[in-house]
Amino acid sequence: MADTTTCPLCEMTEILTTDLHHECLTCGHEWDDAPAEETAATRVVKDAYGNVLADGDVVAMIKDLKLGGTSQVLKTGTKSKPIRLVDGDHEIACRMDGMSIALKAMYVKKVVD
Repeated sequence: MADTTTCPLCEMTEILTTDLHHECLTCGHEWDDAPAEETAATRVVKDAYGNVLADGDVVAMIKDLKLGGTSQVLKTGTKSKPIRLVDGDHEIACRMDGMSIALKAMYVKKVVD
């Protein structure tokens, strides 16, 4: 009944284990026993030209893009500060022209210095 596995929430060792499923008897937390490779899916984000992007890269706009809800336009060639990859529809979070924005990777190219 008890396993050497610990609960990821309360770190107690009183765990009820069934087929690939665990339940903590102390706090009631339930989780699947999936290997670490499957749970941490590696997501590859590529720019408009197929270059792989990573956190800390600098990107530039490849076309003029009107910012929704404003009259501002990000012009072609505008460079970002170092980017951060995020989950969701817009893969990139960065700063351009003093604004924090979220961009789709299809509108940028990686800048190689």
